Amino acid sequence: MIILRPEKNQTEETEMKLRRTDSRIFVLIFLGALSAFGPFVMDMYLPTLPEMTEYFGTSPSMVQLGLTTSMIGLAIGQLIFGPLSDRYGRRRPLIAAMSLFLAATAGCIFASTISQFVAMRLVQGIAGSGGVVLSRSIASDKYSARELATVLGLIGAINGIATVAAPIAGGVAALLGGWKGIFWCLMIIGATLLAGSIRMRESLSGSKMKKNGREAFFGGFREVLGNRMFILRVLQYGFTLAVIFVNVSSAPFIMQEHFGISQMSFSLVFGVNAVAMAVTTALATRFRTMEKALQVSADGMLAVGIVLCAALMLGCGFWIYETLLFLLLSMAGMAFTASNALAMQSEKDNAGIASALLGTAGYALGGIVSPLASIGDMRITAGVLFLIFSALTFLCTRLADSGRLVRKEGYLLSKNG
Repeated sequence: MIILRPEKNQTEETEMKLRRTDSRIFVLIFLGALSAFGPFVMDMYLPTLPEMTEYFGTSPSMVQLGLTTSMIGLAIGQLIFGPLSDRYGRRRPLIAAMSLFLAATAGCIFASTISQFVAMRLVQGIAGSGGVVLSRSIASDKYSARELATVLGLIGAINGIATVAAPIAGGVAALLGGWKGIFWCLMIIGATLLAGSIRMRESLSGSKMKKNGREAFFGGFREVLGNRMFILRVLQYGFTLAVIFVNVSSAPFIMQEHFGISQMSFSLVFGVNAVAMAVTTALATRFRTMEKALQVSADGMLAVGIVLCAALMLGCGFWIYETLLFLLLSMAGMAFTASNALAMQSEKDNAGIASALLGTAGYALGGIVSPLASIGDMRITAGVLFLIFSALTFLCTRLADSGRLVRKEGYLLSKNG
């Protein structure tokens, strides 16, 4: 009797088809929720920054430190959970991350001093990073080619929208339960994602899990870091995210303290900006290529960044500030989606490590940018930072499109080989 065994490639193709037919709606909803998790962890309590300054009897910069440490945690944690997921699969690291998040959130709620709160925010960020990094990795496991670009575009869109929309939910939660009410909401979100993580089937096939420990770990990093086009996409992503972080850290104080709008009005204005990002992140997938979407958005960011910086320096009124901010975030949303999709598409074979480096770069820049935005006159500082990071995004995009790097036989290589 002759037994025919399928070839390895056929077996992997069959495994992928089975994973992709496993509740597509659940997968997309779950990945979208995971991608939004990081921004909600970081931004949801923004409307209560002035309130928390009074509660803990401290300075605004100390309360903002909780934002900085959460960004640092989100950056560091991705370097932990991304490589671990390439070795042990996506499901187990995700369950561990969500469990740690619940413990850290409880620590934030019951913190008695600002130092305890800031420390718990660091742990909360590390834990929350698991959802962010693995949402991209799971998508790369399940989809390929144009379908992957579309799904990553959707994930990037949700992430970008969540960055701006999280304070809206925070404003509503703060009306009902103060700043602690926001963290109780985060506890419920974390518990829901933990349940989803337990339900989720493993997306990484056993044949693709890296078994050789340290050698595979460092080899994967060397391979990804040697891809010059990937590095450019990471820089584009990071500088675009920095523009969003400048807004996140400065807007609560500029809008509420300088322009004098209420906590709820601030949340509603953020909602308007969320609509802008929602529209443009969806538009990114309408372009013929993601490269073209990135070109258009980078040009737009630079043009609006110049005008917004000048307007803030000249002491513009609220509606001029908000209109220009609306336009800047619209362009940033498109660039965020396109750079995210292009970076992950270029390193599918090392999705965990690539996702970790991509996310770490973004949140590391955010951790640096947030305290910078509070230096001196916050309006002028924010305007200058908007311009700097818009210009850097533009320069990286032009370098990527300059012809020095070309696509050959499915891989990204330089002309020099």
